[in-house]
Amino acid sequence: MAAIPHDPDLPRTLILDELFDLSLYQALRDVTQPDVHETLDELIKVETAHLAFWKKFFNLGLDRLDLGRRIKLHVMMLICRMFGSTAVHLVLEAIEVHGVRKYLAIWREYQGHPLADALRGILMDEFKHEDVLVTALTRRKINAEKIRNIFLGLNDGLVEILGAVSGFFGAFGSATMVLIAASTTAVAGALSMGAGAFLALNSEKEVKSTELDRRIFLGEQSDESPMEEQPLASALVVGSAYLMGAVVPVLPVLIGAQDALYSVLTAGLMVVLVSTILSFLSGMDITRRIALNLAIITVAVSVSYGIGIAAKHLWGIAV
Repeated sequence: MAAIPHDPDLPRTLILDELFDLSLYQALRDVTQPDVHETLDELIKVETAHLAFWKKFFNLGLDRLDLGRRIKLHVMMLICRMFGSTAVHLVLEAIEVHGVRKYLAIWREYQGHPLADALRGILMDEFKHEDVLVTALTRRKINAEKIRNIFLGLNDGLVEILGAVSGFFGAFGSATMVLIAASTTAVAGALSMGAGAFLALNSEKEVKSTELDRRIFLGEQSDESPMEEQPLASALVVGSAYLMGAVVPVLPVLIGAQDALYSVLTAGLMVVLVSTILSFLSGMDITRRIALNLAIITVAVSVSYGIGIAAKHLWGIAV
């Protein structure tokens, strides 16, 4: 087996990742409509070649997924069966993004090693072949703007209102007052986030439109196309996502919680879920994203609760 100077587990990881992708595409072919079979057949052919290449390169035969990847495969197939073609499109797009980022990272790390040269052919497939096939199929159902808007709104609503709930409990101690204050803050925050997104994108659209008109008037060539993202639609997405995130820490109070503990636990679970989904869809590192968001809500809760307690004692707030 080829020696790997930095990570001795990398050969196994590369082979099992390709085996997972191949198994996923084969399983998807059995549950999808015939209109996507041609695309999946091409992807299966590419992954079969990749798997055979890595087995030969490392002289390592692995033909069975480990437990973690088997569970991941079953979960993804369950989601695809439940939500149909939309979920299939999202999964294919996410697999494409992960593959490109993974191989680029490995290629940069192993410059000067035979592994880097071996990766060139794989990366060419990822960039040219799989990217064209999957992009044609999905029609870019995932894009940076959508992920940004959803993540920005949901994450802000979750963190800000969790901090507000914690601070209100520290200051008031009354669940009724906390519910009123947090709900009001959530609605105001959703409107503010939506309005901010609308104004920002509307200004950007006007600037780009003016620049495009100027170039057309002067007869200059321009590679820029009119901005496709609609300010109103984006504002609705951001505002709605914020409100959805805000509901999470408020819900325990609504059903009878008398302190911030249940809001913190509920919000923590939601952070893990949302971070996992969005990290997978966008190709980000899942563990790093979860840890970062949990650290953020920990700081937000601690600071907000401390401010609430300080306000109660310093200004004699009592409800």
